[in-house]
Amino acid sequence: MDVGVFIPIGNNGWIISATSPQYMPTFDLNRTIVQKAEHYGLDFALSMIKLHGYGGPTEYWDYNLESFTLMAGLAAVTSRIKLLASVAVLTLPPALVARMAVTIDSIAPGRFGVNIVSGWQKAEYDQMGLWPGDEYFGHRYDYSSEFVAVMKDLWEKGASDFKGRFFAMSDCRLLPHPSQPITIVSAGQSERGMRFVSDYCDYSFVATNGVNNPGAIAPTIARLNSATAGAARAIGALVLITIIADETDEAANAKLQYYNAGADLEALAWMGSQSGMDKKASKESTAALLANAKQNAQPSYLQTLCGSYATIAAALDEIASIDGVAGVMLAFDDFVLGMEQFGRHIQPLMKSRAHIPMAAA
Repeated sequence: MDVGVFIPIGNNGWIISATSPQYMPTFDLNRTIVQKAEHYGLDFALSMIKLHGYGGPTEYWDYNLESFTLMAGLAAVTSRIKLLASVAVLTLPPALVARMAVTIDSIAPGRFGVNIVSGWQKAEYDQMGLWPGDEYFGHRYDYSSEFVAVMKDLWEKGASDFKGRFFAMSDCRLLPHPSQPITIVSAGQSERGMRFVSDYCDYSFVATNGVNNPGAIAPTIARLNSATAGAARAIGALVLITIIADETDEAANAKLQYYNAGADLEALAWMGSQSGMDKKASKESTAALLANAKQNAQPSYLQTLCGSYATIAAALDEIASIDGVAGVMLAFDDFVLGMEQFGRHIQPLMKSRAHIPMAAA
């Protein structure tokens, strides 16, 4: 099973709490994390794109770096790990993103991929006058499909005359070619989102809520397997997980309870209001996942594994055993400490990571 890290490009990572570790996103912080990940044999690192935070007392995600420029910097200071940058498709033309990707591939040949963000948070785009209207909720994956089709044209042929509903290329050119095919990933969990994955992507990020219930993601992966069964290539699921670890279950659970007690309810309410704007969102969508976290005041809104090193290793192995899982992408409460805990104590206990040399840990 592959393992990646969901690097903290936004302040405070993936726990919306005043009592969890508080930190600002910097290049130095993310370089430290990704170089540790590479040292311990992790397979990839992904940076999200977030353009408007959730506010509240913690100013949650009000501070953010930009994904492609961050990953270009990290490409220059790493040698093996795969790097995935995220693009909010409403903000940049596909031909420019294709060229940005080729540029980073030139820095890190064969190690770069693009995460397609179709856009669910209206405020991110409305603030810049880029929101096309609420009807966009209904066709955002059609828009994303054309976006990726243009990029693939340019990467594969060096030119595009693509004509669609949203984009029209006229002898659009792009050289040089990337050194290898650029990996495409997405996190669409609705039926339409999974069709997009089947048509255009190599991997799909999947997520659910809850604590210490590794099997909870299985129904979502089963839906993904069904949706992508007819694809011409293998498409794997990458499961999003937050890790809260310590030497004992009791110590780790004490951390989790402390974080829960400090939940930033204002930031959670903002997240809930934004995720609720798509009135036709399915119960399986990313928006529904976030709305559920808000409703239950869950500051750690991704599936959380909390416990001793052995407890977490066993849970990750359970996830690895689910048919269709290609890997996991990990977030941590404290990323620098968390990478050390994973590399030194958790990964060596994982049967699904037995192929990683012990010397790396």
